[in-house]
Amino acid sequence: MTIEKAIEVNGLSKSFGTVKALDKVSFDVQRGETFGLIGPDGAGKTTLFKILVTLLDTDEGTATVDGLDIGRDYRAIRARVGYMPGRFSLYSDLTIEENMEFFANLFGVSVEQNYDLVAPIYSQIEPFKKRRAGRLSGGMKQKLALSCALIHKPSVLFLDEPTTGVDAVSRSEFWDMLHNLKKQGLSILVSTPYMDEASRCDRIALCNSGKILDIDTPSNMVKKFDGNLYGIKSKEMYSLLKALRGDKTIINSYTAGEFHHLLADNGFDAERLKQELTSSGHKDVEIKPIVPLIEDVFIKLLSNER
Repeated sequence: MTIEKAIEVNGLSKSFGTVKALDKVSFDVQRGETFGLIGPDGAGKTTLFKILVTLLDTDEGTATVDGLDIGRDYRAIRARVGYMPGRFSLYSDLTIEENMEFFANLFGVSVEQNYDLVAPIYSQIEPFKKRRAGRLSGGMKQKLALSCALIHKPSVLFLDEPTTGVDAVSRSEFWDMLHNLKKQGLSILVSTPYMDEASRCDRIALCNSGKILDIDTPSNMVKKFDGNLYGIKSKEMYSLLKALRGDKTIINSYTAGEFHHLLADNGFDAERLKQELTSSGHKDVEIKPIVPLIEDVFIKLLSNER
């Protein structure tokens, strides 16, 4: 029987003392899908990962991975998943080659046996296979950790903030690797605090403080944005932001790269605001309607929660 859902989560909750790390979280990941958990530190992403790979018990709720129950079938789940934690957790005093051999032996396979799956990734660091893992760059550590997570040919891959701490080029290369793995039928659950990586996923869940705010495709989330969004800049960006927050027709304003973004109500008049800012001493004021990004969707959802 073919299992359609690689991961199914229903009402998971987890607390650490008085801190609610997860609050009735529910979602599913389809077979062969790349699903992203997008949110800041403290959103509950790592706790959720540890529960799903059976390293942590849940207080409430149920979940299955590859059709197997996380409580009852934990041994079988561990044999079927690949897990790359947020922190580099391989053996720093072992070489690249020795780490690969160790993880292959752990799952009862050999590097040669499953080399075809890891070859596109491992071949990039294989020329340095005698180098100790602790002496690798961030991008090379990332490739080694992914290779070790794949060496036993898992059916579901868990990647907890895999691009944190690496340069922009390595981040882009990593997502290209994930795209190629997905084409081979691998189901992938990946978490990231970087909103710009959301577009590389089939579907995403926007998370904060242990809750899921919304689940959809990245494009649909942007389409559902129902506010009046503008970009604005001037010579003095800091004082401009303070001025925006004093305007009663502006619901929210925040820095977003070259421009400040502002969410306005229906009574907002862009020309009126520009004239007022210019009259009060702001120079080279530019304001224009803009298309929302995932960051804008996330900030609006947070505002709604509050």
